Amino acid sequence: MKVLIIDDEPQIRRALKVGLERNGYNVVLAECGAEGLEKASAENPDLIVLDLAMPDISGFDVCTSLRTWTKVPIMVLSVRHKEEDKIRALDCGADDYLTKPFGVGELLARVRALLRRTQNIDTQLVPQSFNERGLSVDFDKRLVTISGGTNGEGEEKSETLHLTPKEYDLLVLLINNANRVLTHRQLLTKVWGVEYADDHHSLRVHIANLRNKIEKDPTRPAFIQTETRVGYRFVSNVE
Repeated sequence: MKVLIIDDEPQIRRALKVGLERNGYNVVLAECGAEGLEKASAENPDLIVLDLAMPDISGFDVCTSLRTWTKVPIMVLSVRHKEEDKIRALDCGADDYLTKPFGVGELLARVRALLRRTQNIDTQLVPQSFNERGLSVDFDKRLVTISGGTNGEGEEKSETLHLTPKEYDLLVLLINNANRVLTHRQLLTKVWGVEYADDHHSLRVHIANLRNKIEKDPTRPAFIQTETRVGYRFVSNVE
């Protein structure tokens, strides 16, 4: 498991790194909010440990920004012990709050608890079907159809789309995480495997081919939208 630590105090970063690595975690360090946001996107961590008081971007704002595109669990570490600070952090999207000073044992226990409660994107339940704005997917039959226009008798026409296995797996993964940004690395790892985690070119090609098949206007996609330098989001009107 990979843990990203965002904290401006060098001694805290060192202590956390040592404690976590001794227990088998892969640790990535960031010393300010901006660097933390960059590494959260690039490193795809399984959990983020976040300080609230930083010189550039506050932990509250970092947390709020993260929650616009990722559901990775966030544990806040802070010297602030007032109830309103804890409530604000949790309202911003944090999953847990630990007040400094703290014991490494307690930190590790909370990390384990958060990771146990977190569902990875590949373990979420896939619905039996998807049907929205003319796009239909039958997950049991692996059947994808698109409707558009009417025939001579006024009946709506539908066309069965022929997707490659990778295109279909990519579409299912995006639909299963509708309205959530999936990073390039997440998509590549889940569909192609960890050895292809940096093959952004293949991902762009498959996304382009998929858009050509399911979008009415691939140049202005309604379903698969690009999140610049981060990944892609499947837009659904169903909450």
